[in-house]
This record gives sequence, structure tokens and C-alpha cells, in this order.
Amino acid sequence: MILRWFFSKTLRHAVAMRKHVHRILCAQRDLLKPEAVQAVGAALVTLQSAVKSGGAREVLIKQMENLETVANKWLRPYPNAAWRENVEVLLVALTVAMGIRTFFLQPFKIPTGSMQPTLYGVTSVPDFGKINLQLEDDPRVKAEIQEQIKARDALVPSSGLRRIKEWFQGISYLDMKAKVDGTLDRIEPPRGIKIFNLWQTLYIGGVAHTILFPPDYGQPTAGSLEGRAGLRVGRDSFRKGQQVVRLKVQSGDHLFVNRLTYNFRKPTRGEIIVFETTGTRIPQQDTFYIKRLVALGGERVQIGDDRHLIINGQRLPGSAPHFENVYSFDPNAPPQESHFSGHLNQKTAEPFRLPFQGPLAPLFPDASAVYEILADNYMVMGDNTLNSFDSRGWGEFSASKVIGKSFFVYWPITERFGWSHR
Repeated sequence: MILRWFFSKTLRHAVAMRKHVHRILCAQRDLLKPEAVQAVGAALVTLQSAVKSGGAREVLIKQMENLETVANKWLRPYPNAAWRENVEVLLVALTVAMGIRTFFLQPFKIPTGSMQPTLYGVTSVPDFGKINLQLEDDPRVKAEIQEQIKARDALVPSSGLRRIKEWFQGISYLDMKAKVDGTLDRIEPPRGIKIFNLWQTLYIGGVAHTILFPPDYGQPTAGSLEGRAGLRVGRDSFRKGQQVVRLKVQSGDHLFVNRLTYNFRKPTRGEIIVFETTGTRIPQQDTFYIKRLVALGGERVQIGDDRHLIINGQRLPGSAPHFENVYSFDPNAPPQESHFSGHLNQKTAEPFRLPFQGPLAPLFPDASAVYEILADNYMVMGDNTLNSFDSRGWGEFSASKVIGKSFFVYWPITERFGWSHR
């Protein structure tokens, strides 16, 4: 029977036709008269018998013609049958996609730079978002502002084939000049549909300046266009033709989260996990974070002045699984943002933080501070230790909040594409 099905086109048509008519009969059974159900059912049985008995091609064709005649007589026609079938296929596809997303792989976008350089959030050149422009008289803030201005003035948007290559790398440029003399009145948020930004509008001197297809700026505050470009609504004034925005934006990593593995085993130290913040001590609720799992329930955690974790009194070495890159830093070099620099407690981080940034690790003021984790709870930290809001600030969370582990970076096409990150 199986071999005949492969080699006989007529047999395949007969099987498909029987299944199609049987499905329609089942859908309409409650609406049809008993004699209609009986007639169509009998025709289906006759065709099924011909298929099972290995009937000749002529016999199968005769029975298919008979079934078609009976079905056309007794079954109710569907209006817009082609549309109905297309909608059914679409619904099945959506159901399968939702099932994959719920139980196997879920797409996730890196929201911040806390996991850099392992996984990147949205970055830009320049980036005034990390600077409090209200403290521009502070020497350290003033120096940082000058660095960002220098980077902005040196920025030259690419063109041609290089521009196409950069697009695949997730790089986009904004280059806008003022149409009129005037003050920056307001900046509207990007507009579009749920997934894509289509336009964004700035008003200078009451005149609209529209950006088509603006990039994803990341977080809504410091990561906005206003924050990254250093624009100050109501304060910045421009002359006609003067540069308003010159910005190079690097898209954050988009990856799939493996939601299946942790149904069969618990997470292990060093894995990059994704968890929900609802019900935790994290101020930003109803969202998802991605961090590296550093400590498990029942463990006692310290952060040494040598930038290594101390678990239950034992220093975590650079050879520990999944920490080879995290602890690959030069111990004689100062920690740097977006570089592997180990883990910082408050004491070791203080000299390298800008004055307005606030405490980085209030739960770990120095190497002597010990934090004991409750059973069935986890502690996580970002790889960008100088700029990561993690368990050093808000502590532990329940293991039940974990939804999966980092799996595959599918966009943009950079050195982190695929399974290379860890």
C-alpha cells in the first residue's frame, strides 16, 4: 500500500479527496439531513474500499467521480472556499509558531548594554545618554561631554557597498540639519506598528523635521534620541543648515531563548539566563532581563577586591566554566566599560563611576560583605560590570522566574551571530 501510494498519482488523489470530503462531512454533520449523511458516508466507504483493495486506476477514477457527484448533491457549499482554506492554513501556521515560541524558542532583544561585550544592547556614537548634562560644570562630566562631541564631529556616514555591509551588521545613521532658525520645541516618540518604527518628528522653531525609519534607540530615557544625541528640548537653538543630529546607531543583539532545556535540568553557574522581573525586587516590573547566573540557592557570595567572586569562601577562578572570558582581564589594568573586567564591589567601582551615577553595588560595599542566598533562589550579574544593574543592587530572585537560556543570535550579522557567545 505504501509503495503504491508513492508510485500511483491516482491513488494519492483518491486518498486526498476522501480526507477532504470526510473533513467537510464532519464539519457539517449537525446541519445535514440523515439521508445526506448516509449517502456521503456510503460514497466515502466505497472509495476507501477501492483504495484498500488496490483497485485499478479506472476503478479509483470511477469511485472518485461518484464521490464528487454525491458530495456536490448533498454537502453545503462554502462561500469563498479559497479564502476559507487560506485562513485555515494561516491559523494553523500561527498556532504552530505560538507553540514553538511558548515551549521551544522565544525571540528576545537585548535591552541594555549590561551584558557587553558578550551580548550587545543598542549602542551609538556619540552617546550622551550616560551623561547628566545638568552637571556640565563638574570636571569629569565636562571631560566626558567633550569626548562625545569629539566622537560626533569625527563621525562620517558610510556609503555605497560599505553602507550595505553595515546594514547587515545592524548599523544605521541619522544625519539631520535644521530647516529654519529656531529652538528645539519638542521631540515626539517614534511612530509605527508594534515591531517597526516608521517615522519620528522633531520640531524646531515650530517646523516639523521628520526622520523616516528611525532606528531602535534602546531604553526610553537615556536610550532615546534625545538622550543619545544630547538634545535639550527648550534649550538648544539652531541656525538654518546647522547640524541637529549626527548619530551612528548599532542595533542590539536579537536572539532566540531556549525554553526547553530547563524543563529537564536546572540552570548551572555561568550560563546566560533570561528571567521575568514580575514579583522580584527589580523596580522595572513586567519585563525580562538577561544576565549571567553567578550564584545558586544556599550559597554565600562575596566580591573580592581582585574583581573575582568568592563563593562559600572559595575564590572563583578564571578557569571556571563560562567565566573564561569574564575573568580574562589584565589585573593591572583598570576596569573599563563594555570590556571584560571581572566583577566589581562598591569600593573597587567607586573611582571609575561618574558622580551622578549613584551606587553600583550597595549589597556588596567591599570584599568583606557576605550575601547568603535563600534556597531555590538565584543571583545574576552582567558582564559589563561597570554598567550593569544586577544582583549587586537588588539581590536574589526565585528560580521559578527563569524562562530559558540564551541560545542563538540571529541578528545582526556580527561576530556574535550564532552560538559563539557564552
